[in-house]
Amino acid sequence: MPIKFSREWSLFVALCCMWTQVACDHSTAHSRDRVLPVEKAEVVAAFPHDPEAFSQGLVVEGGTLYESTGLFGSSSLRIVDLETGKVQKIVRLNDQYFGEGLTKRGDQLIQITWKNREAFVFDAATLEYKSTIRYAGEGWGLTRWGEHLVMSDGSSVLKVLEPETFRVLKKISVRADGRAVSDLNELETVGNEIWANIWHRDLILRIDPRTGEGIGWIDLSHLFPSNRRPHQEAVLNGIAYDPVKGRLFVTGKNWPQLFEIRVASLPEPAVKKP
Repeated sequence: MPIKFSREWSLFVALCCMWTQVACDHSTAHSRDRVLPVEKAEVVAAFPHDPEAFSQGLVVEGGTLYESTGLFGSSSLRIVDLETGKVQKIVRLNDQYFGEGLTKRGDQLIQITWKNREAFVFDAATLEYKSTIRYAGEGWGLTRWGEHLVMSDGSSVLKVLEPETFRVLKKISVRADGRAVSDLNELETVGNEIWANIWHRDLILRIDPRTGEGIGWIDLSHLFPSNRRPHQEAVLNGIAYDPVKGRLFVTGKNWPQLFEIRVASLPEPAVKKP
C-alpha cells in the first residue's frame, strides 16, 4: 500500500507541474504578444533649432542643451542655449568621424561615433577634449543608466557598458508587440525606463531595461510632418529629459525646431512647482 500511494502521489505532482508550466508559458507568450498602448504627445513649447544640425544625441540640464551632430565632415559637439537655440560653444570633429549618441556623466560629456569605434570624453563646461575610449561594433545611441552606460548599435540589442572602459557587461534584447525591435537609435533614461528613437519611425519606444520588453509607444508624427522635411534622412532623432524639472525635449535631424512635449507616462519631477 505505501508503494501504491507513493506512485499515485508522484503522478499527481507531475501532472500539476505540467499544467503549471503550460499556464506559465501561455501567460508569458500572451505578455510578449500583446499590443502596446500608444500615447500622443502634447506640445508644451517649441524652440529654435539649428536646421544645419544633423542631430544624433541630446542632453539637457537646466537651461543648457548639449547636442551631438553627425555626418562625415560636419560632426560636432555643441553647447546650445535652450530658449534661443544659439550655439554657445562648439567643437568640430575631424572629417573622418561621424558623431552619434551623447550622454553626461558627472562633469564630463561622452560622445560616441558611428563606425569609428571610438568614444570621446569632453569637459562639460569647456568642451575641452579629455580622452578616447575604444569599443567594438557601431555606435548609435548612448545614455547613462545608474552607474553604467547603455548603447545602441542599430540592432534590436542594447549593450550595458562599464563607463570607464566600455566593456560590455550585459546585452538586452528589445521586444515590442510580439517581435524584436531593430533600428534602435538615440536613447534617454526616463525614470526607471529607457526611451528609444527608432530610425525612420516617428515613435519613441519605452523600454523596461531589466527585461528588454516594450512598455508603450509615444507617437510624435504630428510634430514635423514628413512632407515638410528637407530630405529623407531628416528623421525624428533626439530625446533629452530633465529629471529635476520633469521636462522632456525632442527634435530631429536638420529640424528647425526643438519641441518640449508632455506625455502621461512621464514620472513626477524631482522638484515640484510651488
